[in-house]
Amino acid sequence: MTTIAADAASSKADLAYQRILSGINAGRYAPGARLVLAQLAAELEMSVVPVREAIRRLQSESVVAYTRNVGATVIGIDPEIYHDTMETLALVEGYSTALCAPLVTAEEIERARAINERMRGLLTDFNAVEFTRLNKEFHSVLFEHHQNSHILDLVHRGWARLAALRSSTFAYVPHRADSSVAEHDHLLDLIAAGAEFGAVEQAARHHRLNTLNAYLDHVAASNGDADSPSV
Repeated sequence: MTTIAADAASSKADLAYQRILSGINAGRYAPGARLVLAQLAAELEMSVVPVREAIRRLQSESVVAYTRNVGATVIGIDPEIYHDTMETLALVEGYSTALCAPLVTAEEIERARAINERMRGLLTDFNAVEFTRLNKEFHSVLFEHHQNSHILDLVHRGWARLAALRSSTFAYVPHRADSSVAEHDHLLDLIAAGAEFGAVEQAARHHRLNTLNAYLDHVAASNGDADSPSV
């Protein structure tokens, strides 16, 4: 395969990955749903090959499982897995944010503030999916372009593992959104002021853990209520 052909195949696989993951986040492919290669290829208007590569990538990120005689299915994330993944991500993302903080430019800080203002604007007429999308964009600004590639890969894997559930997290703890925006302001103030590594790391780590704790409190309070999220 030539370099051009290989790049084209990789590009199509990336596109298939993004489209399928988006479908999982939007609930079009619910936990337990089968992901049939031929059907997905027809929907995405591409061959089965890049779709198969996309499914393998989702499988490696624990978003999709493959079972003999059944095929690929979407994995539902239970509260215990959510807890473990969020706890791990809090450590990695906290360290990541603090490590990159001295390299974040004034322009990037302003871009992050603008994103946070858009998030604040959603609080009145709350949109959990859009809020979560902007939340990821906000955090990416702070470490995406200044990062140790191996640490960044760990962060990306954590985000991907949460993808099937993350789209609904704020829907079940909407009160958490107000605090999240305020914590973003505090984190940006620390970075802009050149705060020491420990202060930035702690703020970023606690920010993630606060979301985890709000969700787990909700699950505990629901105590098996039918309105609880199926995760």
